[in-house]
This record gives sequence, structure tokens and C-alpha cells, in this order.
Amino acid sequence: FELAEATGLPMFLHMRAAAEDFTDIVLRNRSRFTAGVVHSFTGTAEEAAALLAIDGIYIGINGCSLRAPESLEVVKLLPPDRIMLETDAPWCGIKATHAGSAHVKSTWPTNKKKEKKQPGECVK
Repeated sequence: FELAEATGLPMFLHMRAAAEDFTDIVLRNRSRFTAGVVHSFTGTAEEAAALLAIDGIYIGINGCSLRAPESLEVVKLLPPDRIMLETDAPWCGIKATHAGSAHVKSTWPTNKKKEKKQPGECVK
């Protein structure tokens, strides 16, 4: 929180299997930062609600956030003005095996090898 406090810049936060402790730490330090995004959120509806109760906190959604049907239900509950869309490419894309893949309307040609990349292709 020191750097956020010194610069006034928002924070990019990771939370995995630590929602209660994480939320408590953020609340105790709320006066030290302007805003923040909880990156690659994969928590429950209750965890999202606790985070959204903190002014200035946004929920980051990417392919990892859309893996399971339960996760899609959580995302549906998030207020649009508190969502940050993330690519987290190429690590957390939406794969065909993810529940969220049924909702993907855009695709881009992708090459797994940087040295073989053609113009217009993404590199994974």
C-alpha cells in the first residue's frame, strides 16, 4: 500500500483462496489508496459482494473468471460499472472447454510460435 499511497495510482491486486484475509487487509488500508482492481476474479458471489462494498474496488474478469458455470452466475451479478475486462493474454484466454466460450462472438487468428507469426495473428 506504500507505493499506492505515495503515487496516488490505483492498485492491481491478486486474490487466490484468501478472500476473507484479503478483504480484511484491503479494508484496514482503505485510506492508503485511491482505487484498485481485483485481477482475474474467480471467487463466489459473497466474496464479490464483500469486495464491491469497498469504495473504489473493481472486479477484473478474464477467461479464468469464465471457466465454470458457477463463475458465469457470479459475473452476471456484478454491476457493469465495477467490472474491468482483462485479456491477461495469453494465459487466461477463454478456451473452448470454458463455460464462457458459448458467449464468445469474436475470435482472432492465433499462432503458438512467435517466430512463425504472420501479420494479423496473435501470438500465444
